[in-house]
Amino acid sequence: MAAAATMAAAARELVLRAGASDMEEEEGPLVGGSGLQEPLQLGELDITSDEFILDEVDVHIQANLEDELVKEALKTGVDLRHYSKQVELELQQIEQKSIRDYIQESENIASLHNQITACDAVLERMEQMLGAFQSDLSSISSEIRTLQEQSGAMNIRLRNRQAVRGKLGELVDGLVVPSALVTAILEAPVTEPRFLEQLQELDAKAAAVREQEARGTAACADVRGVLDRLRIKAVTKIREFILQKIYSFRKPMTNYQIPQTALLKYRFFYQFLLGNERATAKEIRDEYVETLSKIYLSYFRSYLGRLMKVQYEEVAEKDDLMGVEDTAKKGFFSKPSLRSRNTIFTLGTRGAVISPTELEAPILVPHTAQRGEQRYPFEALFRSQHYALLDNSCREYLFICEFFVVSGPAAHDLFHAVMGRTLAMTLKHLESYLADCYDAIAVFLCIHIVLRFRNIAAKRDVPALDRYWEQVLALLWPRFELILEMNVQSVRSTDPQRLGGLDTRPHYITRRYAEFSSALVSINQTIPNERTLQLLGQLQVEVENFVLRVAAEFSSRKEQLVFLINNYDMMLGVLMERAADDSKEVESFQQLLNARTQEFIEELLSPPFGGLMAFVKEAEGLIERGQAERLRGEEARVTQLIRGFGSSWKASVESLSQDVMRSFTNFRNGTSIIQGALTQLIQLYHRFHRVLAQPQLRALPARAELINIHHLMVELKKHKPNF
Repeated sequence: MAAAATMAAAARELVLRAGASDMEEEEGPLVGGSGLQEPLQLGELDITSDEFILDEVDVHIQANLEDELVKEALKTGVDLRHYSKQVELELQQIEQKSIRDYIQESENIASLHNQITACDAVLERMEQMLGAFQSDLSSISSEIRTLQEQSGAMNIRLRNRQAVRGKLGELVDGLVVPSALVTAILEAPVTEPRFLEQLQELDAKAAAVREQEARGTAACADVRGVLDRLRIKAVTKIREFILQKIYSFRKPMTNYQIPQTALLKYRFFYQFLLGNERATAKEIRDEYVETLSKIYLSYFRSYLGRLMKVQYEEVAEKDDLMGVEDTAKKGFFSKPSLRSRNTIFTLGTRGAVISPTELEAPILVPHTAQRGEQRYPFEALFRSQHYALLDNSCREYLFICEFFVVSGPAAHDLFHAVMGRTLAMTLKHLESYLADCYDAIAVFLCIHIVLRFRNIAAKRDVPALDRYWEQVLALLWPRFELILEMNVQSVRSTDPQRLGGLDTRPHYITRRYAEFSSALVSINQTIPNERTLQLLGQLQVEVENFVLRVAAEFSSRKEQLVFLINNYDMMLGVLMERAADDSKEVESFQQLLNARTQEFIEELLSPPFGGLMAFVKEAEGLIERGQAERLRGEEARVTQLIRGFGSSWKASVESLSQDVMRSFTNFRNGTSIIQGALTQLIQLYHRFHRVLAQPQLRALPARAELINIHHLMVELKKHKPNF
């Protein structure tokens, strides 16, 4: 079957080739109806050529022999000749059918051939047109390249011309002097805004001309004369205006701060002078420095003189020290002392001067204070004076920096040129005052005022006063330490025998110390200083030694203890009122008070209950050592102690309470001592009960007379004072 199909395909190919050959020879259209009766005009086509068929068939002979169907046909014995004829017949039928199909489509094929021919003609014409277009485009592209080159060259020329025009425009604008500028500089008052605007324009043009002259621009010579005349006119008007403002500071009763503030609106005037006429700028600065320096010096000298007139008339002197005896005799010509020395050791309301509200309060007005007959301590005057100095100095420093365009060391130098004489005068006055000042609290308050003012100046970003603050502190600290050391020495050298009559109440020297120490401690807590604490520690040691020296003057130990307790309690109370509870001074005196109080309680209980105390201590010692049998020989002594306590304890407690309340000036302290004594008595009697509970004394008949411990506690509570 495969061989037959191959042969059929070969036959169809021959038929197709024949049809194509007829169309190429253009033998004319084929006419057909049925077409089977008319002979086909195949020309020279030889379909019986064995060479063509063999050429096509030989290729498949071997393959066809391998075909399964061929093998099967050979095996079954089919007649190949008959089969070949059958195939040939079928091929002829197929061939005839194909021919008829070609004949039926002959018109369409001829039409297609004509269309293809027409298309070829159209395509040929298009090819010719595209060729012409191509040649035109090649010429256009060369023209475009030429135009691009020309455009690039024109752009370069344009940019060069624009750059030149910009430079020339800037140069011309910088050199040309408009009429508005000339009119404003020559005719307008310096206070008008347009004068300031045109002055800035003139300054810019002068700077531009100087720059162009440095580059060798010849056109600058054309405008140099005009600009110089305008500059001279502007400098003249500005100089006259600023000097008039400065001279107005000198008028009596004038608040110079108002014209000074007005000058800040025209600070560009000085900048213009600084850039165009330095000699005039220096003249104005020197005139300002000279004027303001005299004004400040005159103002503060006058203010300081009037301020010192409202100080307290009574001030501390060199004899007003802590250890000076109030009862010491003085000569006929001796200078009268303060009415009360205690006032110079007491802080009172003086500490308010360093509070935030008082520190920056308005300054004192001396004539108002004199009219109202008001007087102030030195630290209040010091605060007012230095607050005025601080406020004016800060204002002046900021004005100098802004108006004269200076900063850093240059600003410091200019500031001290203005304020230097005033600051030196203030330091000299302070040094003179401190030479005769013996008020340590006032000096210490001044130190803390300076420390706070220094912080305020730092917050205002005014470092120009730093050196002045250091100089003031260099005067205050040594004087404060000297006064404190003088007080320490006065307490150290005090002779108790020269103090007159002895008294167990708190001594006036210890009261002075308590007030003085609490004042310094409370002030020092705000800004602690270790040197101050060391000096106070030395003073405390001397005061403690002084109290012990005075106590030694009493004959009995009980009076000594009463004196010590009264003084320790008084000093502790004053310190706790002002200083912190955890301060070193409070802790030290608390320990001393507790120790002397315990000793006094034992001294207080010893006369009425000394026998009982001695027996309890002895018995407890024997019990601890295992010698309790020795208690059997103490029956008579124990019986006497039991009966003696039962008969006299109420009277003894009553007498004890009255004695304590008479001895101590502080009722609260006396109440505390009574409570401590009663508590210790109850503990003593309870220990006595435990000793009698020992087997050696348990059978003692007198034990029945013992007072019940709870009953004793109830009775003792009746003697507790209530305040």
